[in-house]
Parts: sequence; structure tokens; C-alpha cells
Amino acid sequence: MAVAAPVPDLADRATDCADRLREAGRALLASHIDADGITSAAIASSALARAGIDHEVVFEKQLDADSIAGIAAREFDVVLFTDFGSGQLDVIADHEERGDFVPVIADHHQPADRDTRYHLNPLLEGIDGASELSGAGASYLLARALEGPDGDNRDLAALAVVGAVGDMQDSDGELVGANESIVADGVDAGVLEARTDLDLYGRQTRPLPKLLEYASDVKIPGISNDEAGAISFLTGLDVDVKRDGEWRRWVDLDGEERQALASALMRRAVASGVPSDRIEALVGTSYTLVDEEPGTELRDVSEFSTLLNATARYERGDVGLAVCLGDRGDALAEARRLLRTHRKNLSEGLQWVKTEGVTHEDHLQWFDAGSRIRETIVGIVAGMAVGSPAVDRSKPVIAFAEESVEELKVSSRGSHALVRRGLDLSAVMREASQAVGGDGGGHDVAAGATIPIGERDAFLAEADRIVGEQLS
Repeated sequence: MAVAAPVPDLADRATDCADRLREAGRALLASHIDADGITSAAIASSALARAGIDHEVVFEKQLDADSIAGIAAREFDVVLFTDFGSGQLDVIADHEERGDFVPVIADHHQPADRDTRYHLNPLLEGIDGASELSGAGASYLLARALEGPDGDNRDLAALAVVGAVGDMQDSDGELVGANESIVADGVDAGVLEARTDLDLYGRQTRPLPKLLEYASDVKIPGISNDEAGAISFLTGLDVDVKRDGEWRRWVDLDGEERQALASALMRRAVASGVPSDRIEALVGTSYTLVDEEPGTELRDVSEFSTLLNATARYERGDVGLAVCLGDRGDALAEARRLLRTHRKNLSEGLQWVKTEGVTHEDHLQWFDAGSRIRETIVGIVAGMAVGSPAVDRSKPVIAFAEESVEELKVSSRGSHALVRRGLDLSAVMREASQAVGGDGGGHDVAAGATIPIGERDAFLAEADRIVGEQLS
């Protein structure tokens, strides 16, 4: 039984792409290596397999002229790009014109000034790719279009939601726009549960004191970043917060206990003078993968996306892909090991930023970690720094780390309040990097670039000027 397309505006594009893939019989699937990219690859790979289309999967940290040439050298007639490709269409189209391969693209990033026939991107139909549909969402629409007469790929909506949350598309507490239709598909298929809940990271796995202590999005004095304060708050509640001497987790509490804890937390926030809009941010929509084991990081969408990110940051997209495709043995054990390493590195990176501090320009602030923070995680550290006292929230933060002897990796993070005032870091990164012989892009609230190693100061001057214009 055929089910209606989840996002009708993109249905024709999705069908066109699906028809071309079926015609090919064999394809190379190339995907971005982050949480959104890994889930995009898993969704597309599952759908191709179900449609009987032979394929191989490769991951790329970034898609540039060299990596596209490498993809062309593999001599596949058709290449499916997921979670990237739109921004590199200028280079991809040259290969297409030479007959190297036919590109099929399922992406949500800003397209370059060229086009190609098989191009599935929400921005082409006026749907916001930064907040309404992720790369995994675009892959999911393609997967739905690849269904046979009796096929049903709606179970893949669960991974599409992991990708969207991994891409920070739930930053206002829930998924919106086209993403909502995908959530509805997942709920209908019985793989996803969406409900209003306390919007703190770690509901499945963190003991209650850690859940509260590490919740840095909404700062509650005497609880946030305060282990003793969090414990004192919990022990003062009329809730059984321990069992057999062990701290319980949010997932272990029943409905009444959760309600009591959440209400007490709100009262404390009000009494501490936390602004009402920040208090509202304590509540959001939680997305639960109902087929996964309770109390594990795979059960909660945001914890699942963090696990995948950890595999990506250490160039092990293959491990993340295997977990998405159902490997609960060796691949999951390796992903968890990578996650432990990742957390340790993030914690050390953030400590370094707090110790060294940041340098302020007129309209932005920055730090240069050199080789002390891995270039694959410096952007996450920058994002964590935005939520810490080390950084001024009224300006975007730019972070540098060595990518190679010739190149510097640049990562930038802002806040949604700054975006509402006109900040677009995607434009800042693209224009400032191109002015010094590099390239970049991304989203309005988070973006990145690569620049020649000697051009840091020139890049900063240009970025500072552009941010100033945007926020004036």
C-alpha cells in the first residue's frame, strides 16, 4: 500500500532521482562524515539495498576538487551524493559534462551557481535547509521515492530524525517544517515516539546529578556546573532519587516523579531570576527510538546523534554506518569506545579555551588552538565555549586549528539570538575565506572554512567587517 509523500513540494524531485538510480542498477554512494551525513548514508544505503540496487559507500570529510576527482576515478556511472554535493555543483557539473559520472544529489546546503537534473534539495523549493530539513531528511524523501509497489521505508524516519537533531535542527526545542512530516511518518510506522519532556541532554544514560550539573543550555545558579549544588537540590526533593544506593536516571523515573522534579527545577529557576524565555527552553519535545533498549544512548535521538558524531570525528564513519544499519555487537562497542575518547578530548579542549581565553575583535571573538585541539572537534569545542563563562554570548566565536602544514581549519558558532539580529555565519565563512584564497560555508548559526595557514589575520579582519555589517 503506497503512502502519500511526506513533503509533497519535493516529491517530483525525489521521484526523478529515484528513477535514475533504479535505471543505473549500480551506484557509488558518497556521504559527508558527521552525524547527519552518516544517517543520510544509512538511510540511502538501506533504501538502495531494498530496491535491489547494487552500491558501495564512501565517506568524505569535505567535498572538494580532489575528493570529487577521486570519486570520478572509481568509474561508477552514477554517483549519489548525500548531505553534500549542492555546494560543490560547480565542480561536479564539470565531471558530468565530461561524462565521468551522472550525479544524483540529496542535500540541504546552499547550492552553487550550477545545476544538474537529479537534484533533491529543500532550498530549491523554498524550504529552509538549516531548520526544516536535514541531509538525512533529504535522503529519507529519496528512500520513500525508492519504495517498490509493496515497499514501506517509513521505518527509516527514525534515522532521519537522528540526523536532523544531530544537525541542531531542534534548537528551539522541537523539529519543525518538513521535519515534522518525517516525525509523523516515524510515529505512524511505530519506530518513534515524540512527547513533551524536560529538554536536557542525557535523559537515558546520565545519573540525575550529572543530568542537571551538565545541562548548560539553561543556566540555573547553584545547579548548573555545580555538582554539590545538583546533589543538594535532588536530595531535597520528595522523590526517590536513589535505588539500592545508586543514583537513578531520568528514564528510571515514573511520570509523577518526573513531574515533581521538573516542577521543582522550574521553581528554582524562577527563584534564581532566570529569564522566562530561558525557563521555557527547559521543556521541549523528546524523540525516542522505541525499538532500542531503554537506558542506552541509542534510545534517545540526541544521544544517538552524539555517538555517531564521535565516530565521525575520528574518521570512523564505517563504524557509525554499521551501528545505524543495526550492528549491536562489535560496531556498537567500538562506537562507545570512540565516544569515551571524544568526551575526554572535548573536556580537555574546553578547559584549554577557559585557561587561555579568547581574543576580542570589534564584532567577534576568536581563539587559535594550533595543534592542541583536533581540527575535527574544534567546532564542537567552540560551541561548548559559547555556553560557558569563557565566551561573551553577544558575539560569534571563531576557532582555528591546524588541518595540515598548509591549511587552517576554521569553525564558527553563533547563537539563535544573533541570527535573529541578522548574523549569517555561512556567508561570513564563505566570503571571508574566499577573500584569502580558501573556501567555506555551512549554516547561519554554525559554519566552517579552510584557509591557507598564513592568512589567519587577514581572514579575521574580513570576517569581523562582514559580521559588523550583518549586525548593524
